[in-house]
Amino acid sequence: MTTPLLCKLAFLALVVGWYAIRIPHRRRAKRIPVTASHWDVRENVLLSISGTGLGVIPIAYSLFGFAKLGERATNPALLVLGIVVAALALWMFDKSHRGLGREWSFSLELRDGHRLKTDGVYRWVRHPMYSAFWLWALAQAILLPNWIAGFSGLVGFGCLYAFRVPREERMMQERFGNEWRAYADATPRVVPWKAWSRKGSVARR
Repeated sequence: MTTPLLCKLAFLALVVGWYAIRIPHRRRAKRIPVTASHWDVRENVLLSISGTGLGVIPIAYSLFGFAKLGERATNPALLVLGIVVAALALWMFDKSHRGLGREWSFSLELRDGHRLKTDGVYRWVRHPMYSAFWLWALAQAILLPNWIAGFSGLVGFGCLYAFRVPREERMMQERFGNEWRAYADATPRVVPWKAWSRKGSVARR
């Protein structure tokens, strides 16, 4: 098999792994009542944009191609790097779901008995699910040898992230108050840079 074909297969494996992780959690979450929801027209539009960039466009390209439109060169090193980033995305996605448990929701919702998560991967970043999506988008850009399909994930998810996160954090602050503010002040959004600084401070002691 050629390297471009292997790159497409690796991306499709990422998609399959992603849904294999999510489906059981989505089924369990449906059994927990929602007590607060900000799911509206804007949220639907943002989810559609993100889903198109991370799913519809790259899957269509991987299965059917774009008749050479936007094609770019690739190589085995990019294939290996993309697989590593994709594996990290799946690991973070799984840890995020396991950490949230019954509190997970597909949209801007709070469930009955919702608690603020600050342990596990939530100790290092307050939005590890978004960290996983950024890693997906990065793996997609590395793997797919097409400028349109490769970078549509960064654009699509970037739109969702930019317009959803401020609303989500306001919702969390309204629900958890000072507890959320203290957690947000101590914990980065998606990149665990404070984890590295903590390790450095420990090493210097």
